[in-house]
Amino acid sequence: MSDFIQRFHFSESPVRGELVQLSASVDAAFERHQYPDAVARLLGEAMAATVLLASTLKFEGSLILQARGDGPLETLMVECNHRREVRAIAQPGEAWQEDMANWPLEQLFGNGQLAITIDPEGGQRYQGIVPLQGTRLESCLEHYFMQSEQLPTRIWLAASEEGAAGLLLQVLPGHDQGSDADIWPRLQQLTATVKADELLELPATELLYRLYNEELVELHEAQAVCFRCTCSRERTEQVLVTLGENELRGIIAEHGAIEISCQFCGQEYAFDPVDVEQMIRGGAGHSVKMH
Repeated sequence: MSDFIQRFHFSESPVRGELVQLSASVDAAFERHQYPDAVARLLGEAMAATVLLASTLKFEGSLILQARGDGPLETLMVECNHRREVRAIAQPGEAWQEDMANWPLEQLFGNGQLAITIDPEGGQRYQGIVPLQGTRLESCLEHYFMQSEQLPTRIWLAASEEGAAGLLLQVLPGHDQGSDADIWPRLQQLTATVKADELLELPATELLYRLYNEELVELHEAQAVCFRCTCSRERTEQVLVTLGENELRGIIAEHGAIEISCQFCGQEYAFDPVDVEQMIRGGAGHSVKMH
């Protein structure tokens, strides 16, 4: 299994963990884009982080991580659903230069924010927003958890040209009732010794033994992760309908058709005047293209 997420927990303890390692899905997300190395590394870390966060969902739906600001790196977005299908994109601005590679996160995005959107299937969206402050993505995400979930959470991320990886530790409700009061600070200290190449390359059993060989760790079955774009003609129509009748007819009058390319996967969708009229009369999902 090349791309996976694997849960583990510490016996007789309210602390759980998740380990994710990605290779093929990172390659698939990057093959359609020529990202600067620093942007690719950050997007890889964001992919690993989003899969980790999505593993906490207790329902069917998606988790979307989006960072946006007015700095040289304008946008970064990753989405992962309960089927562990992930897609990702980043957009450096015109001001991006290679000497910005080692800039801290808050300088890359400038005046920015990190939004975590929970999107249940058939339910109401929830969004939590925190400032993009600090040097690394992990610290922003940990701040998000303290603000919105109020659960002690630590995250370690790594990315290279070959892939991305991440490890999450979280104290579950009831942590003050455990018999080992020292376990949370102890596990944080142990995990902080992990090296990026170990996180990226070591098999789960070997990595967890290296970190926690004096702890009782139970490792759950690994779950496959893959790249898959969730775009569709119907979803594209839903976006177009929100533009309104006048805007849609104006685009058709000027260009003769509406052509949209998915930024995540490159899939192209074309809508001619008949399609647009059907959308206007019936709403999204009512244009049918005959071949």
